[in-house]
Amino acid sequence: MRTYRIAVIPGDGIGTEVIPPTLKALDRLASRGGFAFVHDELDWSCARYRATGAMMPADGLARIAGHDAILLGAVGWPDVPDHVSLWGLLIPIRRQFRQYVNLRPIKVLPGLPGPLRDPSTVDLVIVRENVEGEYSEIGGRQNRGFPDELAVQQAVFTRAGVTRVADYAFELARARGGRLTSATKSNGIVHTMPFWDEIVRERAAGFPDVTWRQEHIDALAAKLVLRPGDFDVIVASNLFGDILSDLAAALAGSIGVAPAANLNPEREFPSMFEPVHGSAPDIAGKGIANPLGALWSAAMMLDHLGRPESAAELLHAIETVLADGTTRTPDLGGTASTDDFADAVLAALPR
Repeated sequence: MRTYRIAVIPGDGIGTEVIPPTLKALDRLASRGGFAFVHDELDWSCARYRATGAMMPADGLARIAGHDAILLGAVGWPDVPDHVSLWGLLIPIRRQFRQYVNLRPIKVLPGLPGPLRDPSTVDLVIVRENVEGEYSEIGGRQNRGFPDELAVQQAVFTRAGVTRVADYAFELARARGGRLTSATKSNGIVHTMPFWDEIVRERAAGFPDVTWRQEHIDALAAKLVLRPGDFDVIVASNLFGDILSDLAAALAGSIGVAPAANLNPEREFPSMFEPVHGSAPDIAGKGIANPLGALWSAAMMLDHLGRPESAAELLHAIETVLADGTTRTPDLGGTASTDDFADAVLAALPR
């Protein structure tokens, strides 16, 4: 029997509430599917930072490098600066393990009326470059405390980095609807974005069966709201992909349901799966967090691990509960608790 070793990082806030029922669902599916999970739970979090001065131990990445996948709940807390929690945990994991694709499926699930007139047109995937671009460590500040204080932040785009994420996006578009949109801003950002455009155009030549175009990010954001059905796969830089992903998740009805995968497509290192809702301090500890994003992320993990049947069963159970409409957490207009919703999904799984 195949056993998968998963590094589990519940993290902070509602991350600690949505991960336990997700693990329960994974174990149920594994038992049914003839495989198993070993969960190595880690206390890496803002709570750990407050206690020790570090989000994770110095050898943390070495400890999990041999795992099959990483399941993350959420990271962040008001008394720890966001750049500390992000650069102390998530970004090191993404970069050390070459998780250069951030994959965000966006779809309106059954029974969830999105804010659009016709939410059924929302079914797309955003491929975000995940390890370089605008989120670089190059830069600094000068003249701190003086009137002429300044800050410089430099974006880093490499030919290798843009090429590999573009190829991934074109391959995905080929497997889906055959349409790809590249997000750019080359009319205003005169070096990095024309470079991005040139490489995407070069890579497109190898995918003649994929129809593609480029859109300036500001116009793209507007069109995504007005005509989401025009989009199938969107490939974007780190910053543009980050913003577009959350915008698109809102179009699907709630950021609380949105999953994400941080992928190392070559599978040389573990990939990481996480809901995108954050630690939500305002509702943490109340037992009302929506576990759907974590459950959907777990389905993406199952698919990545080569268990597409189990992934499909989990997604079908989620859709069954939503379509029924009687069990919804407050963010979806209901009164169900985290455990209520998770138990309903478990009950909807095949036995």
